[in-house]
Amino acid sequence: MNLYQHTLMDHYRNPRNKGTLDNPDFSSGQINPSCGDEIIMQGCITNNQVTRLVFDGHGCVITQATASMLTEAALNKSIEELAALDKDFVLAMIGMELGPTRIRCALLPLEALHTGLANYTKGNTCSIAQSSCKPLKG
Repeated sequence: MNLYQHTLMDHYRNPRNKGTLDNPDFSSGQINPSCGDEIIMQGCITNNQVTRLVFDGHGCVITQATASMLTEAALNKSIEELAALDKDFVLAMIGMELGPTRIRCALLPLEALHTGLANYTKGNTCSIAQSSCKPLKG
């Protein structure tokens, strides 16, 4: 195993920031129907910066480890900085070449984060079916 594979496996076996928040500013879920991977990203925002970011879900090593790595990389970044993250960022972060199917797994957490942030800026707290989701007051 190379260094990147070790890092990926470490984040899979010992995920950082895995869990849920009681009162997130945003919550967004994504599902990969081809393999069944599911990710929910939740976060808190203060002064346009993500001050807390967690994930929950299940799936393959790449999806879960990428979600863990993304929660660390995104902390204290502005909404605009995070909205600019793309496939190249994710691939550089995990440090591995991936085929088309596995790229979808790696991008799932970023898609959930982007959707959550986009909904937050539109005044919605989440984009998943939850009874606790309601428009932000403002």
